[in-house]
Amino acid sequence: MKYYKEIKLKDGRACVLRGATEDDAAEVLRVFILTHGQTDNLLSYPDEITFGIEEEAAFLKKRAESPDETEIVAFVDGRAAGTAGIDRVGKCRKVRHRASFGIGVDSEYWGLGIGRALTLACIECAKEAGYSQLELEVVASNERAVGLYRSLGFEEYGRNPLGFLPRSGEMQELIMMRLELR
Repeated sequence: MKYYKEIKLKDGRACVLRGATEDDAAEVLRVFILTHGQTDNLLSYPDEITFGIEEEAAFLKKRAESPDETEIVAFVDGRAAGTAGIDRVGKCRKVRHRASFGIGVDSEYWGLGIGRALTLACIECAKEAGYSQLELEVVASNERAVGLYRSLGFEEYGRNPLGFLPRSGEMQELIMMRLELR
């Protein structure tokens, strides 16, 4: 799925949001591994990421050619600052209307508007792809992310009090949120 938009960050710098291609594999994988090491709010740890640049390139090529799934990368000064994507929940008739959303932003760029811009880009792409619902799971204690999603219209529809078990051993509650797109 194709996407392109230029925005101005809160600090005045330019940021380009665009659909990632296979040529972006090394940079996208770099920021993916980096972001997964900066917080316990993402699904995996860097040492659990077992795919390399070739697999990432194949994944991004498939996404770029897909009519209903995407991976968007935010570039600041030519460097990836974050990624976000939408995935179909399934191909079966009963769930074809649903997409899931995931995002990661390098902590160096937190608070500049990249998370909001990437989320809005994914909402736009999900609508264009014909989905009627966009879903996500967010760690309940991640108040900034929860606030962002609520401000964009996502609504809570459930909680999993034992959603994540990080290496610290302290369970993290997950909030399930959804946005109606129609």
